[in-house]
Amino acid sequence: MTTPLRATLEPLPDRMKSLRVDERGYPVPWFVVWVDGPDGKVPEFRAMDVDKWVRAVKLRLCWVCGSALGRWLAFVLGPMCAVTRTTSEPPCHRECAEWSARNCPFLSDPRAVRREGNAPPGMGENTAGIPITRNPGVAAVWITRSFEVFNDGTGKPLITVGEAESVSWWREGRVATRAEVEDSISGGMPALLTAARRDGPFAIEQLGEATRRAARWYPAA
Repeated sequence: MTTPLRATLEPLPDRMKSLRVDERGYPVPWFVVWVDGPDGKVPEFRAMDVDKWVRAVKLRLCWVCGSALGRWLAFVLGPMCAVTRTTSEPPCHRECAEWSARNCPFLSDPRAVRREGNAPPGMGENTAGIPITRNPGVAAVWITRSFEVFNDGTGKPLITVGEAESVSWWREGRVATRAEVEDSISGGMPALLTAARRDGPFAIEQLGEATRRAARWYPAA
């Protein structure tokens, strides 16, 4: 028996229609790891499958649906990742990325918080960089043709996204306003400033330039 899609969600893009749907009616992204549950394997939405991360990067597979990517790459970024142009998540198809930005409970609801309880053993051990765990309230879909993988300094891989061809911003399942994006950036900036101050004046200068560069892609109004 196939679980129906949750009524509050938009219809799935064609590429996402092959994804399994969990008991709550949410599609399970391709990257999600499956763990042992009381009645068999269940999806752990908070954790990624490391093997799939490697395959996504090497074979250029969509992080959400798992099928082959084309020329254009869409990264779903938090606003601070749009400033640093750094992310731990490989790219997607545009339609998969935008559907996720509009419908993922954590991305589309600014009040949502990440569950910390009953985490599977080892969850987070493979996460690169220093994550900002707050809910930023807005998400960016960054369209580019390229990305590069680099070492975060602890032996874990991070991704630098290429120059943007376009950027769309989303909040609560709709297009975000410039004021909402600016407010979210202001809320996350203290964490980036703290990290930059540890690295010295040049890092602070670089952060300022990165912030100005990202502002070129904010919504017009």
